[in-house]
Amino acid sequence: MADAPLYHFRPVAEADLPLLARWRAEPQVASWWGPPEVEAVADALADPRIAMWIVEHQGRPFAYAQDYAPHDWDDHPFGHLPAGARGIDHYIGEPDMLDRGHGSAFIRAHCARLFAAGAPAIGTDPHPDNARAIRACEKAGFRIASAPLDTRWGRAVLMENWRPARPG
Repeated sequence: MADAPLYHFRPVAEADLPLLARWRAEPQVASWWGPPEVEAVADALADPRIAMWIVEHQGRPFAYAQDYAPHDWDDHPFGHLPAGARGIDHYIGEPDMLDRGHGSAFIRAHCARLFAAGAPAIGTDPHPDNARAIRACEKAGFRIASAPLDTRWGRAVLMENWRPARPG
């Protein structure tokens, strides 16, 4: 029998809003995402363009991930990626899960799911000063694709991960 996946992604439900609000108030999240009232989770949950996920490890929710089609927004920084590409954002909400390798591992797992669903490329855009996020993304297969720049969502460095070529 195959090993169970390390991470389980389940859709965010309305019942998760208090958990997400608590995570957004954690210093390691608020410092990069802003306080919970900025980009309110309830607003994102109501936006059909955004797929929102609670990430669990061994049955314990510990992180948030979202993905979206960059072409659904006008002048998106990842608008140059091919049709079918996805953008992702993520954070670890539980402080005791930081610095244990989970960030790069669940980002890698999220990308594997998106590539398996047909995405040719994935973009993410951490703040240029968020060294922890940049390192995690690099370990997950992303490469820096831009100098720091200002977007309507804030300062960012664009990072890209392209679906591996299939053999044969």
